[in-house]
Amino acid sequence: MSTSQNKMGVVQLTILTMVNMMGSGIILLPAKLAQVGTISILSWLVTAGGSLALAYAFAKCGRFSKNTGGMGGYAEYAFGRSGNFIANYTYAVSLVIANIAIAITAVGYLAQLMEWQLSPQQVAMWTIIFVWVTTVANFGGASITGRIGSFTVWGVVIPVVGISIIGWFWFDGAKYAAAWNPHNYGVFEALPKSISITLWSFLGLESACANSDAVENPEKNVPIAVLGGTMMTAVIYIVSTNVVAGIVDNSTLAASDGPFGLVFAQIFNPTIGKVVMGLMVLACTGSLLGWQFTVAQVFKSSADQGYFPKAFSSVTKSNTPLVGMIILCVVQTLLSLMTISPSLSEQFDVLVNLAVVTNLVPYVLSMSALYVMQKVSNVPAGELKVTTFVALVGNIYSFYALYGSGADAMLGGGLVTFFGWLIYGQVAGKKFDLKEPY
Repeated sequence: MSTSQNKMGVVQLTILTMVNMMGSGIILLPAKLAQVGTISILSWLVTAGGSLALAYAFAKCGRFSKNTGGMGGYAEYAFGRSGNFIANYTYAVSLVIANIAIAITAVGYLAQLMEWQLSPQQVAMWTIIFVWVTTVANFGGASITGRIGSFTVWGVVIPVVGISIIGWFWFDGAKYAAAWNPHNYGVFEALPKSISITLWSFLGLESACANSDAVENPEKNVPIAVLGGTMMTAVIYIVSTNVVAGIVDNSTLAASDGPFGLVFAQIFNPTIGKVVMGLMVLACTGSLLGWQFTVAQVFKSSADQGYFPKAFSSVTKSNTPLVGMIILCVVQTLLSLMTISPSLSEQFDVLVNLAVVTNLVPYVLSMSALYVMQKVSNVPAGELKVTTFVALVGNIYSFYALYGSGADAMLGGGLVTFFGWLIYGQVAGKKFDLKEPY
């Protein structure tokens, strides 16, 4: 049997790419977009275009980079060791923040399922419970986490794809038109109000390039799969959120903490709606379980390189970074308490915007380093120009998304990033030979 028979084809990788992106990011989107109106479809189009540019550029990064460490390795080509550090540091911080947003999503659907009216303090308490339960569940190692995650993701995929297909039978064009611009925003005012929440659903697109070693003919198939998977995911996102907006009244949808359960309850009956809510809670829990392990591994990888405290490198017999998981869980607990807001929706907004800002830092560094990466690899001039242009488009979109995230998120993200430089200043002198540039 040839080794190629054990590798994924382009169709398998495309599906994997879609499943990786369609985690919990879409679950609250119909409600969040309803707060702007169906004019938010314009944000979808901008984000889809920007995400395709980013996906294509990341596929090229995966092809040309000889460094390990993901986006940190990409950034090192242009920005040296300090670029490697700040890319991995901000990415790790964004995952920590995103985990709380995922937990809050699960709490929102659980509250709808159980018909609870939670106070802000109770929302924080249940968020912390989800954070700790999914952390403790990871103590057994990666194998169990992977099996659970590959099953629970379908709790999102099936309802979202399902409503994209069958929802049109209940779609009301007049209801959709009435929801177009309930707050009378100008076009350039409405776009940034929904740009960060649409990008939130695509975060993780860069991870699809990490499977190149397991793919047949990766130079050809990885870019095809990444672009194809991102494009098809964009279609499903756009169709599902917009069809929901034509079924449920805008004011009702905007106030919901469980929009997909709400629409299925309206189409069929409350029991079906509760089943969908249960699936969404399950999917969020599985997604959070996987990301808790992933973020601990990101911190461990950076600690192994000397960038983060050695405590994050400590592992158990099952190769689980137990100490790091507990530290990160405590940090997430504190963040859950620090971001308590008058409503679950407002707390989710704060966390999503901050997660997007911190995640865009390594995106910008990676896009900016791609030119150097290609020069080192002696890429032909024609291909270099095309790829560099696409990376520039990805960077322009990234800066627009930063602007759309708002001043508060930019302030918080800026403080977090500058704190990273403080950390790096301490570790650089201890870890590296000061005669070498870093």
